[in-house]
Amino acid sequence: MNESPHSLSSARTLWDLVVRRARLTPDRPVFLQADRRLTFGELREKAERVAAGLYGMGVRPGTVVAWQLPTRIETALLSFALARLGAVQSPVIPYYRDREVGFALDRSRAEFFAVPGVWRGHDHTEMARRLGAKGVFEAYGALPDGDPAVLPAAPTDGTAVRWIYWTSGTTSDPKGVLHTDRSLIAGGSCLAHALRLTPDDVGSMAFPYAHIAGPDYTVMLLLYGFPAVLFEHFALPEALAEYRRHGVTVAGGSTAFYSMFLAEQRKRPGRKVIPSLRLLAGGGAPKPPELYYSVVRDMGVQLAHGYGMTEVPMITMGDPEDTPEHLATTEGRPPAGMQVKIVDGEVRLRGEAVCQGYLDPAQRATAFDEEGFLRTGDLGHLTDSGHLVLTGRLKDVIIRKGENISAKEIEDLLAVHPAVGDAAVIGLPDAERGELVCAVVEQAANAPGLTLSDVIAHLRAEGLSVHKLPERLEVVEALPRNDTLRKVLKYKLRERFSAPARHDG
Repeated sequence: MNESPHSLSSARTLWDLVVRRARLTPDRPVFLQADRRLTFGELREKAERVAAGLYGMGVRPGTVVAWQLPTRIETALLSFALARLGAVQSPVIPYYRDREVGFALDRSRAEFFAVPGVWRGHDHTEMARRLGAKGVFEAYGALPDGDPAVLPAAPTDGTAVRWIYWTSGTTSDPKGVLHTDRSLIAGGSCLAHALRLTPDDVGSMAFPYAHIAGPDYTVMLLLYGFPAVLFEHFALPEALAEYRRHGVTVAGGSTAFYSMFLAEQRKRPGRKVIPSLRLLAGGGAPKPPELYYSVVRDMGVQLAHGYGMTEVPMITMGDPEDTPEHLATTEGRPPAGMQVKIVDGEVRLRGEAVCQGYLDPAQRATAFDEEGFLRTGDLGHLTDSGHLVLTGRLKDVIIRKGENISAKEIEDLLAVHPAVGDAAVIGLPDAERGELVCAVVEQAANAPGLTLSDVIAHLRAEGLSVHKLPERLEVVEALPRNDTLRKVLKYKLRERFSAPARHDG
């Protein structure tokens, strides 16, 4: 009963970690949601019953099960039940629609698909049937249930690929990222140790559980034995009551979350908006240095920002005890076991938390260099103190509120509009979102004037997900191009349309 978080990090599988934590602190809560609570002991017991129910449906070790569920206790139970069986999970973000969902189901060859039924006005069951999904079942109200006595032995190989996460890259189609239990445990372990968390903390999950941050964060809870408040739908100021009610000490998610909390704090200066809060932490999008200083000054809490991606959920993390300059201007330092090297300005990575590559063999073949380092496509440099500074991206991806958005996907859909001659989509710095989506358009000859409303209506009609819609439109006479292949020079557009950095205070 004296196992430390560091010793628990050696668990071979996620289920092994659940069993060990349930043995140590069975009665302590792991998830809090509204008036509901689930203890570590209940997590093990109920997940086993769900696993038995899934087994009765035909789910076996290695069976591919996709699920598109919101952040709820049932979602965590289903995911850990699948981990108990040794199934291959393919989580899909809840607000993805036909285009992304159909691609994920087809490429993963999912044999079962768990959906929430009608959720926030969208009929996921009807969409699944429209897409021809196999083994569709609604898991939002009643989860499968059975007698654990029927279950086969729990998996012991933590290095087998059992996770397919989806991320948008430089092409319009998502990429399937392959993870193992060990890579997820390594990522969550690094995050927990870097943030210096304790069993007395209370965390919060305001992002989709289907995001790579879901297991990343849950590993922290299992290692340190503290709970997290789950938010099925996050909005401020409505969510503040739950933060206060449960005494949340650690909150965040990404740059957008920091800005939202800061805005609420500024409505009531001199009185902490969440009295128990001591730390904001997250990653997934660029963080302006001035945002760090504003949070520390106005909210009276520390801010530790990090660098991660679907391929490597935790790469570097700010140390809450580091200097203000390092916390404001860098992404923190890599943990032990994460090797970072810079090749021609590109950040490359090797370590246990790194994924196994991509589902697509062609993408997998070029993912790693000759020394086995993952090519991130991100540009940066290491300081003398070992801190990582990111300076840009090779990949043409916009990171808005922690989610990757393919510029090419939007450009391809804009090209269909009769009033568009050519288009380039870029990300522009934004204090609230990290980046906002800006469409820069050359109009077709003799076309009527184009407005942002026209562009949004067109993209909606083409089936683009709401979170990818542009917030800004710029119409130009001609896009800047190079003199050889006439490639659009997006850096010139970013220079032209980026607003000067805002300095608070």
